[in-house]
Amino acid sequence: MKPSHRRHAPPQQAWIVFAGRADHGWQRWLRPGFRHCFAALHDGEGWLVVEALTGRLLVSRLAVTPGFDVPNFYRRAEMTVLGPFTVREATGGGISGRLPGWLPLNCVNVCRALIGPHAPTAWTPHGLYRGLLRSDVNRKKFLTFASDPG
Repeated sequence: MKPSHRRHAPPQQAWIVFAGRADHGWQRWLRPGFRHCFAALHDGEGWLVVEALTGRLLVSRLAVTPGFDVPNFYRRAEMTVLGPFTVREATGGGISGRLPGWLPLNCVNVCRALIGPHAPTAWTPHGLYRGLLRSDVNRKKFLTFASDPG
């Protein structure tokens, strides 16, 4: 992106969505409700979903109006949603400036890379959820979030 484009583009906001279905046998070892995570990004033009799946990275623009409440859609689908987090510009080096390039391409590391270098260290979706609740990244008060489901 050209520097002149950055000045006019609204900042992206990211919501991290946690889901609980186990598509693979090894996922049964993970906490129910926190077996997978992905990111929903919002900018001035609409919504983008970034999701690490087995063997590929899915990036898709949602066919909804820019004002559609995607986080609430996922909440109604009984998924846990945290955010918004401001997506910061890349600083260079590693995935997000401090994440080493040797980390596996999995759902947790993709979400951490999108949040940026201040993302909490985590290895599982539930670990990322707990880290985001405790971290400075999540300063916003969530009045619609009832309780810790984990």
